Amino acid sequence: MTFSLAARDPDTGAFGIVVSSSSPAVAARCAHVRAGVGAVTSQNVTNPDLGRVGLEALASGAGPADAVCAMVAADGFPEYRQLSAVSVSGETAAHSGAETLGTHTSVTGDAAVVAGNLLATESVAHAMLGGYTGSRAEAFEERLLDGYAAALAAGGEEGPVRSVGLVVAEDVPWAVTDLRVDDADEPFGELLRLWQLWAPQKAAYRLRGLDPRRAPSYGVPGDA
Repeated sequence: MTFSLAARDPDTGAFGIVVSSSSPAVAARCAHVRAGVGAVTSQNVTNPDLGRVGLEALASGAGPADAVCAMVAADGFPEYRQLSAVSVSGETAAHSGAETLGTHTSVTGDAAVVAGNLLATESVAHAMLGGYTGSRAEAFEERLLDGYAAALAAGGEEGPVRSVGLVVAEDVPWAVTDLRVDDADEPFGELLRLWQLWAPQKAAYRLRGLDPRRAPSYGVPGDA
């Protein structure tokens, strides 16, 4: 029901995840990032709290393999969980329990890891990683989206995708990009529309959090 790509941008040290599912609100449950710490996914039959466990393990200095082990140890049903992690060093790790659904796999690359279940074929995961690493887009978010587009072109998951999300953490405590389509007939198209809306405003909203005196106003009622 879910496939994801978690990565560390080698140029900036940012962490990002793109994830989709036939279930609603996938990013709210499955994607977890923290600036200067790492990225973690918890999917298949999801326990969202494992994201917290994995990030805390990475923050304490554990590598991705140990962070995944910590998530497995913290859960009563690890056989149902599919997990992945990326650290500040770019190392990666993944776990697919024995009860992971359908055609499932994980693929690790340089500072990137793909995990998926109920995939059309295992080649979907390889296509996702290749689409990301082969992208020449300038923005990290766009490279993640290129990976996702390649996965869809390779067949995606067995069922119809209903939700998709994109989250990126850079050098501030909050996610600088956090875009979610929780349920739609064409969620990827809607996510692309949201990214095109957000991209030119992203830096200004980051600056608002750091120093509102220097940040632009958009001059609309209730401007936040």
